[in-house]
Amino acid sequence: MPAYAHPPHPDARPGGSARVRAGMMRGLARVAGGSNGRELSPEELATARILIIRPDHLGDLLFLVPAMRWLRARLPHAHIALSIGPWGKAALPALTGTYDQLIDLPFPAFERGARAGAAARWRMLGAWGKRLRAGGYNAALIARPDHWWGAMLARFANIPLRWGFDTPETTPWLTRTLPTAKEHAAAGNLRLAAALTGDHLEPAPIAHPLSFQLTPRDLGDADDLLFNIFGVDDVHPLAVIHPGSGAAIKLWKPGKWREIARRLADAGVRVLVTGGPDETALTRDVAAVPSGNVVDVGGQTSFAVLAALLHRADIVLGPDSGPLHLAVAVGTPSLHLFGPSDPVLFGPWGDPARHIVIASDWACAPCGKFDWPDLAAHNCVRDISVERVWESVEQLMGMTTNR
Repeated sequence: MPAYAHPPHPDARPGGSARVRAGMMRGLARVAGGSNGRELSPEELATARILIIRPDHLGDLLFLVPAMRWLRARLPHAHIALSIGPWGKAALPALTGTYDQLIDLPFPAFERGARAGAAARWRMLGAWGKRLRAGGYNAALIARPDHWWGAMLARFANIPLRWGFDTPETTPWLTRTLPTAKEHAAAGNLRLAAALTGDHLEPAPIAHPLSFQLTPRDLGDADDLLFNIFGVDDVHPLAVIHPGSGAAIKLWKPGKWREIARRLADAGVRVLVTGGPDETALTRDVAAVPSGNVVDVGGQTSFAVLAALLHRADIVLGPDSGPLHLAVAVGTPSLHLFGPSDPVLFGPWGDPARHIVIASDWACAPCGKFDWPDLAAHNCVRDISVERVWESVEQLMGMTTNR
């Protein structure tokens, strides 16, 4: 099958800049010094003050849910603080009841808009390290494997026990490390939580599912929106197409989504095309089907109301993205298109009979690289055929759903 002429090899050694950064981390850690840490006794652990650092995006925070729920149940009397970026707050309903304190931290390199420069990043380390020291935390979990800035922050905050994954940039700042594995991100988070407590877990989506708490108001708002659009109370069968994603290289062709929408409408299925405020041109393009059963609601819903709409749907379709994982969390069958992203690591964390992955068959996929400068040459997702997608749509629509 087609492949980019010079793809990165998934198992290749880190590039030159990564090796330089890892060496710098080792040198800085030696200068900074610090204890080797120690395990907490069961008595200490039961009432420990634990800081969990996760700087990522909405989908990544949803993958943290199973571990947070397990840790809360395992340590009901511990003080659990969760530090996330302000851009991740929309995912908080999924984490309801799992933490005691929320720390809103604008992690550099994850911020929206202009990026903080190197000087600002170092100033933030000092300021936030001092602020977190006042929290008196006994232990920290760095939940993103390569998040060296978060690992440094835990060290600057003088947190004595610092658990994270064994990666070149983070290991110098940690007191305990967990070997990385070729596994789903949610499974890694569960293993990390269990490492802190000394337990052994067999991570599995059925035993440790994703979840998202829907409020009566959100469900009511979704129902009102559906009634206003279609004029009936019973809108089933209902499909949601969410064509957008955080990286342009993950996107399928709008015309192909439009063909899927047309076929669904011809089959008597009502279709909503959803998206964020910056995706309205895309959703309008996908919804340009001459049928009153295909409606564009791009940019018209909050994240919580989007979750409620996904819950009301019979099927959700889209590329690898946070909203597709949200569909899994609210229990709706889903179809996920994958190209550069690895479905083993970031696929749907749920029953594979209800959540189907269609992965590109290009030889270089998944490459794990989302910022190729020559986007037009990277058609791994866009090359997926309409027929492959439609076959899986028919499979999911023929299932007994959550209705």
